[in-house]
Amino acid sequence: MTVAGAPAALRTLVTSVYAGGDLTKAASASAAAALEARTPATGPVAATAKVGSWMGTPVAVVTAGDDVTLAVGPSWKIVGGWWPSLGVAKPSLGGGPRWVLAIGSDARPGQPLERTRADVLQVIGIDGRGGGGVMGMARDLWVPLATGGKGKINAAMVMGGPKAQVSTVAKVTGLPVEGYVVLGFPGFKQVVDEQGGIPIVIPRTVVASHARDLVIKAGPQTLSGKQALAYARERKTLPDGDFGRSRHQGEVILAAAVKAKLAGPIAIPGALSSFSKVGRSNLSAEQILTFAAGLHQLNPLQVGRGVAKGAFGWAGQQSIVVLGAQARSLFRSFRDGNLS
Repeated sequence: MTVAGAPAALRTLVTSVYAGGDLTKAASASAAAALEARTPATGPVAATAKVGSWMGTPVAVVTAGDDVTLAVGPSWKIVGGWWPSLGVAKPSLGGGPRWVLAIGSDARPGQPLERTRADVLQVIGIDGRGGGGVMGMARDLWVPLATGGKGKINAAMVMGGPKAQVSTVAKVTGLPVEGYVVLGFPGFKQVVDEQGGIPIVIPRTVVASHARDLVIKAGPQTLSGKQALAYARERKTLPDGDFGRSRHQGEVILAAAVKAKLAGPIAIPGALSSFSKVGRSNLSAEQILTFAAGLHQLNPLQVGRGVAKGAFGWAGQQSIVVLGAQARSLFRSFRDGNLS
């Protein structure tokens, strides 16, 4: 077997997948169970590996025809994948449903990325059966905070960091959010530009008032990092304000997911490496690798999006959004990891 681009230890591990044999000590429990009944390959197999890094941990995706093997280093271990050529019926990707919280930090130069208000709160879910969703949380939602008391939902990160933000979102929504990924404004622009922009169809022209009236025209285009950030942050010129901004953020995330799906799983290590240079996360390499690969299994027709809304109100001198029936209905709909 040939495995182009793989270090020796990874090449040996992938060869053992196709040759047969016990993988109990060389794979996660779920991946080993999925591969236990595989039928070894009978002919030559040519595979290609791409190696990257997630928060300092080596990660790899190996493709061979329609097969995909996900591995984590430095002592290489198989953590998931799908192997139709070996007769493995279902992908092994950590099960489902699963949810991850994407956070956009409002940190300015010199401020800590993980201790400023969350400008973006988007819950990304997959159901493990080809469906998923992206749910935005209006940042002015007035909710019980994991750090104690009540406040605007995006204040949880200021008081207790991203873990407190995850705990707050999980308690409010009832969804067992697995962990978080967080980026600041400069990091977001850098990741988008390094990945070649985001192809998207803009429903209507937006003038980003906070970005020196940058015009983002309606229609199909590929947004640069600067344009994508402006589109995701604009609210003052939108008829529904912060709700519209949250909707735009969901659109950008879904457009990025579609681009990733078209690029194929082999592009995952590069994207994770790019994020790791500027972002933060409490997800392990195994968690993020299987979750990212799970996004490649999505059927675009089975992926929905929504924004948790509410009525406007006041808490002292603060303008707030009060959770209502619409938001609670949305949370219930997302409990299977699917909003389509």
